[in-house]
Amino acid sequence: MNNPVSPFSHAELLPQEEMLEIERKKGELFIGLPKETSYQEKRVCLTPDAVAAITAHGHRVLIESNAGKDASFTDKDYSEAGAEITKSTHKVFACPIILKVEPPSEKELEMMNPQTILISALQLKTQCKSYFQTLAKKRITALAFEFIKDEDGTYPAVRALSEIAGTASVLIASELLASPTGSGLMFGNISGVPPLEVVIIGAGTVGEFAARSSIGLGANIKIFDNSLTKLRTIQKNLGRPLYTSTLQPKTLLKSLKRADVVIGSVRGKNRSPIIVTEEMVEVMKNGSVVIDVSIDMGGCVETTEITSHDHPTVTKHGVIHYGVPNIPSRYPRTSSQSISNIFTPYILHIGEEGGLENTLRFDRGLRNGLYFYHGILTNKSVADWFNLSYRDINLLIF
Repeated sequence: MNNPVSPFSHAELLPQEEMLEIERKKGELFIGLPKETSYQEKRVCLTPDAVAAITAHGHRVLIESNAGKDASFTDKDYSEAGAEITKSTHKVFACPIILKVEPPSEKELEMMNPQTILISALQLKTQCKSYFQTLAKKRITALAFEFIKDEDGTYPAVRALSEIAGTASVLIASELLASPTGSGLMFGNISGVPPLEVVIIGAGTVGEFAARSSIGLGANIKIFDNSLTKLRTIQKNLGRPLYTSTLQPKTLLKSLKRADVVIGSVRGKNRSPIIVTEEMVEVMKNGSVVIDVSIDMGGCVETTEITSHDHPTVTKHGVIHYGVPNIPSRYPRTSSQSISNIFTPYILHIGEEGGLENTLRFDRGLRNGLYFYHGILTNKSVADWFNLSYRDINLLIF
Protein backbone atom coordinates (compact mmCIF):
# COMPACT_ATOMS: atom_id res chain seq x y z
CA MET A 1 0.00 0.00 0.00
CA ASN A 2 1.47 3.37 -1.06
CA ASN A 3 1.99 6.03 1.61
CA PRO A 4 0.10 9.26 0.87
CA VAL A 5 2.38 12.15 -0.20
CA SER A 6 3.19 14.29 2.87
CA PRO A 7 2.96 18.06 2.48
CA PHE A 8 6.02 18.39 4.79
CA SER A 9 9.64 17.57 3.94
CA HIS A 10 11.59 15.10 6.05
CA ALA A 11 13.56 17.95 7.68
CA GLU A 12 10.37 19.80 8.65
CA LEU A 13 9.02 16.71 10.43
CA LEU A 14 12.08 16.48 12.68
CA PRO A 15 11.72 18.06 16.18
CA GLN A 16 12.61 21.74 16.04
CA GLU A 17 14.23 23.99 18.65
CA GLU A 18 11.70 26.17 20.42
CA MET A 19 12.23 29.89 19.88
CA LEU A 20 11.74 31.78 23.13
CA GLU A 21 11.28 35.54 23.45
CA ILE A 22 14.27 37.16 25.11
CA GLU A 23 13.15 38.64 28.40
CA ARG A 24 13.51 42.40 28.57
CA LYS A 25 15.73 43.38 31.46
CA LYS A 26 14.34 45.97 33.83
CA GLY A 27 16.31 49.19 33.70
CA GLU A 28 17.43 51.21 36.69
CA LEU A 29 16.56 54.86 36.13
CA PHE A 30 18.38 57.85 37.64
CA ILE A 31 16.07 60.86 37.66
CA GLY A 32 17.02 64.47 38.41
CA LEU A 33 14.35 66.83 39.76
CA PRO A 34 15.59 70.46 39.63
CA LYS A 35 14.01 73.45 41.37
CA GLU A 36 11.80 75.45 39.02
CA THR A 37 13.27 78.87 38.20
CA SER A 38 10.59 80.24 35.83
CA TYR A 39 8.70 83.31 37.03
CA GLN A 40 6.02 82.39 39.59
CA GLU A 41 6.31 78.65 38.82
CA LYS A 42 5.64 76.88 42.11
CA ARG A 43 4.85 73.35 40.96
CA VAL A 44 7.03 70.25 41.16
CA CYS A 45 6.88 67.15 38.92
CA LEU A 46 6.89 64.45 41.61
CA THR A 47 5.32 64.44 45.07
CA PRO A 48 7.05 62.56 47.94
CA ASP A 49 4.47 59.73 47.54
CA ALA A 50 5.42 59.40 43.86
CA VAL A 51 9.14 59.37 44.76
CA ALA A 52 8.44 56.58 47.28
CA ALA A 53 6.72 54.51 44.56
CA ILE A 54 9.60 55.10 42.11
CA THR A 55 12.42 54.35 44.58
CA ALA A 56 10.57 51.22 45.77
CA HIS A 57 11.05 49.86 42.23
CA GLY A 58 14.84 50.27 42.52
CA HIS A 59 15.19 53.64 40.74
CA ARG A 60 17.13 56.66 42.03
CA VAL A 61 15.76 60.19 42.38
CA LEU A 62 18.07 63.16 42.98
CA ILE A 63 16.17 66.31 43.94
CA GLU A 64 17.44 69.84 44.33
CA SER A 65 16.99 71.23 47.84
CA ASN A 66 13.71 73.16 48.31
CA ALA A 67 12.36 72.04 44.89
CA GLY A 68 8.98 71.26 46.49
CA LYS A 69 8.94 74.10 49.04
CA ASP A 70 6.35 76.27 47.22
CA ALA A 71 4.05 73.23 46.92
CA SER A 72 4.43 72.62 50.70
CA PHE A 73 6.69 69.54 50.31
CA THR A 74 9.83 69.68 52.48
CA ASP A 75 13.26 68.16 51.81
CA LYS A 76 12.56 65.88 54.80
CA ASP A 77 9.39 64.57 53.07
CA TYR A 78 11.46 63.69 50.00
CA SER A 79 14.40 62.14 51.85
CA GLU A 80 12.02 59.95 53.88
CA ALA A 81 10.44 58.86 50.58
CA GLY A 82 13.85 57.65 49.38
CA ALA A 83 15.11 60.63 47.34
CA GLU A 84 18.65 61.97 47.53
CA ILE A 85 18.81 65.73 48.26
CA THR A 86 21.48 68.06 46.87
CA LYS A 87 22.09 71.81 46.95
CA SER A 88 24.00 71.60 43.65
CA THR A 89 21.96 72.51 40.57
CA HIS A 90 24.78 71.16 38.35
CA LYS A 91 24.55 67.72 40.01
CA VAL A 92 20.80 67.51 39.30
CA PHE A 93 21.23 68.52 35.65
CA ALA A 94 23.98 65.91 35.28
CA CYS A 95 21.42 63.09 35.79
CA PRO A 96 20.60 60.89 32.74
CA ILE A 97 16.86 61.76 33.02
CA ILE A 98 15.65 65.30 33.86
CA LEU A 99 12.06 65.87 34.95
CA LYS A 100 10.74 69.47 34.89
CA VAL A 101 7.42 71.31 34.78
CA GLU A 102 8.59 74.30 32.71
CA PRO A 103 10.99 73.87 29.78
CA PRO A 104 14.63 74.43 30.82
CA SER A 105 16.25 77.82 30.20
CA GLU A 106 19.28 78.24 27.90
CA LYS A 107 21.52 78.31 31.01
CA GLU A 108 19.98 75.06 32.31
CA LEU A 109 20.37 73.38 28.91
CA GLU A 110 24.10 74.15 29.00
CA MET A 111 24.37 72.26 32.33
CA MET A 112 22.91 69.09 30.82
CA ASN A 113 25.13 66.25 29.60
CA PRO A 114 24.99 65.00 26.00
CA GLN A 115 22.44 62.20 25.39
CA THR A 116 20.29 63.28 28.39
CA ILE A 117 16.56 62.44 28.39
CA LEU A 118 14.45 65.54 29.11
CA ILE A 119 10.78 65.28 30.11
CA SER A 120 9.06 68.65 30.57
CA ALA A 121 6.52 71.00 29.02
CA LEU A 122 7.56 72.49 25.67
CA GLN A 123 5.34 75.62 25.48
CA LEU A 124 6.08 75.96 21.79
CA LYS A 125 4.75 79.53 21.47
CA THR A 126 7.27 80.83 24.06
CA GLN A 127 10.36 79.12 22.58
CA CYS A 128 13.04 80.47 20.26
CA LYS A 129 15.07 78.68 17.59
CA SER A 130 18.27 78.57 19.72
CA TYR A 131 16.51 76.27 22.24
CA PHE A 132 16.13 73.56 19.59
CA GLN A 133 19.63 74.15 18.23
CA THR A 134 21.06 73.50 21.72
CA LEU A 135 19.01 70.28 22.02
CA ALA A 136 20.38 69.14 18.65
CA LYS A 137 23.96 70.04 19.60
CA LYS A 138 23.74 68.01 22.83
CA ARG A 139 21.97 65.09 21.07
CA ILE A 140 19.18 65.23 23.65
CA THR A 141 16.05 63.06 23.60
CA ALA A 142 13.15 65.28 24.67
CA LEU A 143 9.49 64.59 25.47
CA ALA A 144 6.83 67.28 25.88
CA PHE A 145 4.17 66.21 28.35
CA GLU A 146 1.48 68.30 26.60
CA PHE A 147 1.93 66.10 23.49
CA ILE A 148 1.74 62.72 25.29
CA LYS A 149 -1.45 60.82 24.45
CA ASP A 150 -3.44 58.33 26.52
CA GLU A 151 -4.87 55.02 25.25
CA ASP A 152 -8.16 56.77 24.42
CA GLY A 153 -6.39 59.45 22.32
CA THR A 154 -6.73 62.29 24.86
CA TYR A 155 -3.87 64.39 26.24
CA PRO A 156 -3.76 63.54 29.97
CA ALA A 157 -1.47 66.41 31.10
CA VAL A 158 -3.43 69.06 29.20
CA ARG A 159 -6.73 67.71 30.50
CA ALA A 160 -5.53 67.55 34.14
CA LEU A 161 -4.30 71.16 34.11
CA SER A 162 -7.44 72.30 32.25
CA GLU A 163 -9.58 70.72 34.98
CA ILE A 164 -7.70 72.76 37.59
CA ALA A 165 -7.90 75.97 35.51
CA GLY A 166 -11.66 75.52 34.96
CA THR A 167 -12.45 74.96 38.63
CA ALA A 168 -10.01 77.69 39.73
CA SER A 169 -11.58 80.27 37.38
CA VAL A 170 -14.86 80.05 39.32
CA LEU A 171 -13.13 80.23 42.72
CA ILE A 172 -11.10 83.27 41.59
CA ALA A 173 -14.24 84.95 40.19
CA SER A 174 -16.05 84.46 43.53
CA GLU A 175 -13.11 86.12 45.36
CA LEU A 176 -13.02 89.08 42.95
CA LEU A 177 -16.79 89.64 43.23
CA ALA A 178 -16.50 89.74 47.01
CA SER A 179 -13.54 92.14 47.08
CA PRO A 180 -14.08 95.86 47.75
CA THR A 181 -13.68 96.57 44.04
CA GLY A 182 -16.21 93.89 43.04
CA SER A 183 -19.98 94.13 43.00
CA GLY A 184 -20.29 92.41 46.41
CA LEU A 185 -22.18 89.43 45.01
CA MET A 186 -21.78 85.90 46.31
CA PHE A 187 -21.89 82.60 44.47
CA GLY A 188 -24.42 80.36 46.17
CA ASN A 189 -28.10 79.72 45.78
CA ILE A 190 -29.36 81.87 48.66
CA SER A 191 -33.12 81.63 49.24
CA GLY A 192 -34.98 84.61 47.81
CA VAL A 193 -31.86 86.03 46.08
CA PRO A 194 -31.52 85.74 42.28
CA PRO A 195 -28.58 83.46 41.36
CA LEU A 196 -25.45 84.78 39.66
CA GLU A 197 -25.31 84.78 35.87
CA VAL A 198 -22.18 83.06 34.50
CA VAL A 199 -21.30 83.08 30.79
CA ILE A 200 -18.77 80.44 29.69
CA ILE A 201 -17.22 80.84 26.26
CA GLY A 202 -15.70 77.56 25.06
CA ALA A 203 -17.09 74.09 25.84
CA GLY A 204 -13.79 72.21 26.24
CA THR A 205 -12.37 70.76 29.47
CA VAL A 206 -11.89 74.23 31.06
CA GLY A 207 -15.48 75.16 30.17
CA GLU A 208 -16.82 71.85 31.50
CA PHE A 209 -15.13 72.17 34.89
CA ALA A 210 -16.01 75.88 35.17
CA ALA A 211 -19.64 74.90 34.48
CA ARG A 212 -19.49 72.04 37.01
CA SER A 213 -18.19 74.38 39.74
CA SER A 214 -20.66 77.18 38.88
CA ILE A 215 -23.61 74.77 39.04
CA GLY A 216 -22.31 73.39 42.34
CA LEU A 217 -22.31 76.94 43.74
CA GLY A 218 -25.86 77.55 42.52
CA ALA A 219 -25.25 79.91 39.58
CA ASN A 220 -27.19 80.17 36.32
CA ILE A 221 -24.86 79.28 33.45
CA LYS A 222 -24.84 79.88 29.71
CA ILE A 223 -22.31 78.06 27.53
CA PHE A 224 -21.23 79.29 24.09
CA ASP A 225 -19.20 77.32 21.53
CA ASN A 226 -19.27 76.87 17.76
CA SER A 227 -18.89 73.07 18.05
CA LEU A 228 -22.26 71.36 18.49
CA THR A 229 -20.44 68.12 19.37
CA LYS A 230 -18.72 69.85 22.32
CA LEU A 231 -21.99 71.40 23.46
CA ARG A 232 -23.69 67.98 23.33
CA THR A 233 -20.77 66.39 25.21
CA ILE A 234 -20.83 69.00 27.98
CA GLN A 235 -24.58 68.47 28.52
CA LYS A 236 -24.02 64.71 28.63
CA ASN A 237 -21.05 64.96 31.02
CA LEU A 238 -22.86 67.31 33.38
CA GLY A 239 -25.99 65.17 33.19
CA ARG A 240 -28.50 67.99 32.89
CA PRO A 241 -30.09 70.26 30.28
CA LEU A 242 -28.15 73.52 30.06
CA TYR A 243 -28.44 76.81 28.20
CA THR A 244 -26.09 76.28 25.25
CA SER A 245 -25.65 78.37 22.13
CA THR A 246 -23.40 78.74 19.12
CA LEU A 247 -21.32 81.93 19.01
CA GLN A 248 -23.91 84.31 17.55
CA PRO A 249 -22.93 87.93 18.34
CA LYS A 250 -26.51 89.09 19.03
CA THR A 251 -27.25 86.25 21.49
CA LEU A 252 -23.82 86.55 23.12
CA LEU A 253 -24.19 90.33 23.57
CA LYS A 254 -27.59 89.87 25.23
CA SER A 255 -26.06 87.35 27.70
CA LEU A 256 -23.00 89.54 28.40
CA LYS A 257 -25.25 92.49 29.38
CA ARG A 258 -26.74 90.35 32.17
CA ALA A 259 -23.56 88.45 33.13
CA ASP A 260 -21.88 88.79 36.53
CA VAL A 261 -18.98 86.52 35.52
CA VAL A 262 -17.55 85.74 32.05
CA ILE A 263 -15.08 82.86 31.67
CA GLY A 264 -13.26 82.69 28.33
CA SER A 265 -11.52 79.46 27.30
CA VAL A 266 -11.39 79.43 23.51
CA ARG A 267 -8.22 78.18 21.80
CA GLY A 268 -7.06 78.63 18.23
CA LYS A 269 -4.27 77.06 16.21
CA ASN A 270 -1.82 79.93 16.68
CA ARG A 271 -3.75 82.56 18.60
CA SER A 272 -7.06 82.46 20.41
CA PRO A 273 -9.76 84.18 18.33
CA ILE A 274 -11.21 87.36 19.85
CA ILE A 275 -14.82 86.50 20.69
CA VAL A 276 -15.66 89.36 23.09
CA THR A 277 -14.82 92.75 21.58
CA GLU A 278 -14.22 96.00 23.50
CA GLU A 279 -17.68 97.26 22.46
CA MET A 280 -19.20 94.16 24.10
CA VAL A 281 -17.24 94.75 27.33
CA GLU A 282 -18.48 98.36 27.44
CA VAL A 283 -22.11 97.21 27.84
CA MET A 284 -21.32 94.78 30.69
CA LYS A 285 -22.35 95.52 34.29
CA ASN A 286 -20.09 97.59 36.56
CA GLY A 287 -18.16 95.33 38.97
CA SER A 288 -18.63 92.21 36.81
CA VAL A 289 -15.65 89.89 36.33
CA VAL A 290 -13.88 88.51 33.23
CA ILE A 291 -11.55 85.50 33.68
CA ASP A 292 -9.65 84.95 30.42
CA VAL A 293 -8.17 81.44 30.75
CA SER A 294 -6.90 81.50 27.15
CA ILE A 295 -4.69 84.56 27.80
CA ASP A 296 -1.58 82.37 27.34
CA MET A 297 -2.56 82.19 23.65
CA GLY A 298 -3.50 85.85 23.31
CA GLY A 299 -6.90 85.77 25.01
CA CYS A 300 -10.44 85.64 23.63
CA VAL A 301 -11.55 88.92 25.30
CA GLU A 302 -10.14 91.96 23.50
CA THR A 303 -9.64 94.07 26.64
CA THR A 304 -7.75 91.45 28.70
CA GLU A 305 -4.06 92.05 29.44
CA ILE A 306 -1.47 89.55 30.70
CA THR A 307 -1.10 90.00 34.47
CA SER A 308 0.80 88.20 37.26
CA HIS A 309 -0.18 86.44 40.49
CA ASP A 310 1.13 89.50 42.41
CA HIS A 311 -1.09 91.96 40.49
CA PRO A 312 -3.71 89.72 38.88
CA THR A 313 -6.40 92.19 37.78
CA VAL A 314 -6.93 95.20 35.53
CA THR A 315 -10.21 97.18 35.50
CA LYS A 316 -11.51 98.48 32.16
CA HIS A 317 -14.93 100.01 31.50
CA GLY A 318 -15.85 99.12 35.11
CA VAL A 319 -15.21 95.40 34.45
CA ILE A 320 -12.54 93.51 36.45
CA HIS A 321 -10.26 91.52 34.10
CA TYR A 322 -8.16 88.60 35.38
CA GLY A 323 -5.40 87.68 32.92
CA VAL A 324 -2.87 85.45 34.72
CA PRO A 325 -1.59 82.89 32.18
CA ASN A 326 -0.48 80.22 34.67
CA ILE A 327 -3.63 79.67 36.76
CA PRO A 328 -2.73 76.13 38.04
CA SER A 329 0.42 77.58 39.67
CA ARG A 330 -1.89 79.45 42.07
CA TYR A 331 -2.68 76.02 43.56
CA PRO A 332 0.81 74.43 43.42
CA ARG A 333 0.14 71.46 45.73
CA THR A 334 -2.97 70.26 43.87
CA SER A 335 -1.29 70.89 40.49
CA SER A 336 1.85 69.01 41.58
CA GLN A 337 -0.23 66.02 42.68
CA SER A 338 -2.08 66.08 39.36
CA ILE A 339 1.14 66.24 37.27
CA SER A 340 2.75 63.59 39.49
CA ASN A 341 -0.17 61.20 38.85
CA ILE A 342 0.58 61.44 35.12
CA PHE A 343 4.37 61.13 35.33
CA THR A 344 4.68 58.29 37.86
CA PRO A 345 3.05 55.47 35.79
CA TYR A 346 5.10 56.51 32.72
CA ILE A 347 8.39 56.43 34.68
CA LEU A 348 7.58 53.02 36.17
CA HIS A 349 6.59 51.78 32.70
CA ILE A 350 9.89 53.04 31.22
CA GLY A 351 11.77 51.21 33.99
CA GLU A 352 9.85 47.97 33.42
CA GLU A 353 10.54 48.08 29.68
CA GLY A 354 14.27 48.50 30.28
CA GLY A 355 14.58 52.17 29.33
CA LEU A 356 13.03 54.80 27.10
CA GLU A 357 14.24 53.27 23.80
CA ASN A 358 12.25 50.05 24.29
CA THR A 359 9.21 51.91 25.64
CA LEU A 360 9.04 54.23 22.61
CA ARG A 361 8.99 51.21 20.27
CA PHE A 362 5.77 49.86 21.74
CA ASP A 363 4.02 52.85 23.38
CA ARG A 364 2.46 54.99 20.66
CA GLY A 365 1.05 57.54 23.14
CA LEU A 366 4.46 58.21 24.69
CA ARG A 367 6.04 58.33 21.23
CA ASN A 368 3.59 61.10 20.34
CA GLY A 369 5.17 63.22 23.09
CA LEU A 370 8.64 62.89 21.58
CA TYR A 371 9.92 65.97 19.76
CA PHE A 372 13.69 65.31 19.84
CA TYR A 373 15.39 61.92 19.47
CA HIS A 374 19.17 61.86 20.00
CA GLY A 375 19.39 65.42 18.69
CA ILE A 376 17.08 64.86 15.69
CA LEU A 377 13.86 66.89 15.53
CA THR A 378 10.88 64.52 15.16
CA ASN A 379 7.86 66.84 15.54
CA LYS A 380 6.29 68.34 12.42
CA SER A 381 4.53 71.25 14.16
CA VAL A 382 7.82 72.37 15.79
CA ALA A 383 9.58 72.04 12.41
CA ASP A 384 6.89 74.12 10.65
CA TRP A 385 6.84 76.79 13.39
CA PHE A 386 10.61 77.39 13.27
CA ASN A 387 11.28 76.37 9.66
CA LEU A 388 13.53 73.46 10.70
CA SER A 389 13.98 70.05 9.06
CA TYR A 390 12.56 67.00 10.85
CA ARG A 391 12.54 63.20 10.54
CA ASP A 392 9.66 60.78 11.12
CA ILE A 393 10.26 59.02 14.45
CA ASN A 394 8.94 55.69 13.08
CA LEU A 395 11.83 55.61 10.59
CA LEU A 396 14.39 56.26 13.36
CA ILE A 397 13.19 53.75 15.96
CA PHE A 398 12.41 50.62 13.95
